[in-house]
Amino acid sequence: MKRLNNTQLPTETWVSASWDEYLKVLDNHIGEKAKTYYNNGQLRIEMSPIGNDHSRDHSIIIHAIHLFAGIHGIDLNGQDNCTYRRVGTKDVQPDVSFYIGKIAETIPWGTGIVNLDQYPPPNLVIEVANTSLEDDKGAKRLLYEELGVDEYWIVDVQNVEVLAFTVENKGSRRIRQSQVLPELEISLLEQAFQRTRLMNHGKVSAWLLTEFQNR
Repeated sequence: MKRLNNTQLPTETWVSASWDEYLKVLDNHIGEKAKTYYNNGQLRIEMSPIGNDHSRDHSIIIHAIHLFAGIHGIDLNGQDNCTYRRVGTKDVQPDVSFYIGKIAETIPWGTGIVNLDQYPPPNLVIEVANTSLEDDKGAKRLLYEELGVDEYWIVDVQNVEVLAFTVENKGSRRIRQSQVLPELEISLLEQAFQRTRLMNHGKVSAWLLTEFQNR
């Protein structure tokens, strides 16, 4: 495990650091485009450029979930790159996250960083993995298990696959149908991603609308 070097900002790797060192890194070095994670004495900074492939899959997964919820009358609020913090031990900034059902409106307007000592974690967390797949399947998966989210999805951009996990008792297992979005088949989302490689999002949205209405 690397140790934080104050003269050089480590990126795309986990580095040993105290909570105070992590906060100092945020204050002194991190621009708006960086994503940051902290878990029990280790920090990770991701500053890889977000290119076309990642951003398009990021966009369509948000749209697909909003569309499904609207058609099926599911209450939810989505957060895009929101920061969740458990002071002193954990800090995460997933690509996408959702509060669903009874806790959909838990986080009030005017909230900046979501304090998980005050509010519950989101029901669903999604990471879009283009260059970070192994970390998303490994260290981040363990981190979200410890935070107690209900489901954790990884959108594998290169393999056009969705790895979905339900989280129980600080562990997780693969699922092929969402439990927080009842009756949503993961395979249908994968089909949508496959279609985005052949057609634009407008056409994919029309296809999703029909599929969601008929199921």
